[in-house]
Amino acid sequence: MHRYKITLEYLGAGYCGWQRQKESLSFQQIIEDAIFSFSKEPVTLIVSGRTDAGVNAYAQVAHFDLEKQYDARRLMHSINHFVRPHTIGIIAAEEVSLEFNARFSAKARHYVYKILNRNAVNIINNGLQCSVRQDLNVADMQRAANYLLGHHDFSSFRASRCQATSPIRTLDKIEITKHGDNIEIHVSALSFLHHMVRNIVGNLLLVGTGEWKPEKIKEILEARDRNAAGPTAPAEGLYFLRVDY
Repeated sequence: MHRYKITLEYLGAGYCGWQRQKESLSFQQIIEDAIFSFSKEPVTLIVSGRTDAGVNAYAQVAHFDLEKQYDARRLMHSINHFVRPHTIGIIAAEEVSLEFNARFSAKARHYVYKILNRNAVNIINNGLQCSVRQDLNVADMQRAANYLLGHHDFSSFRASRCQATSPIRTLDKIEITKHGDNIEIHVSALSFLHHMVRNIVGNLLLVGTGEWKPEKIKEILEARDRNAAGPTAPAEGLYFLRVDY
């Protein structure tokens, strides 16, 4: 068998997310079907981290095995040919050792959440950012976010459908920057709970608008109860940035 590592970018609007589902179109299904179209071999993609419906990616990573050996560049172009016209593409491909695993070999995963903060419509990046018209206090948001750094029980920021066996995670980085009207929230960890990043952002937005004090995030974290927390931020602003191996 030959193992191939592929790096993908995609726009999540209109799809049910990464994982294959019976009644909705997923990115996993699109790519697996594309590989079969030229190789005639059924494959199962193993991805570094499954993204939800509407979530985007700059550099998602997956691997799969084929009996036949292919030139990596040809493999990339073949997949891209058969995924058209879907908003997903392979931006890099390489043959790797059979010991490589896109999920379990990962050392860190990185996300960025994008916000347009202005009291006007969003035309150019409509659907590609979360629009917030009320002024956001980024300094307060960062102070609140700092309470989440480190090793914690993130039950308050976990979706009710989360299938993880433990709510314990270690958040290595959460950094909020603002350039003009654009705010970005960069988050890094080895792994995340279902909706964890979007739930964190949804709560930080309430701090940014002044509805909550920064210390409220510490109270929510310590409550270990999703009902104690605020809303989930929209999927359109979230991007899987990269994964470290």
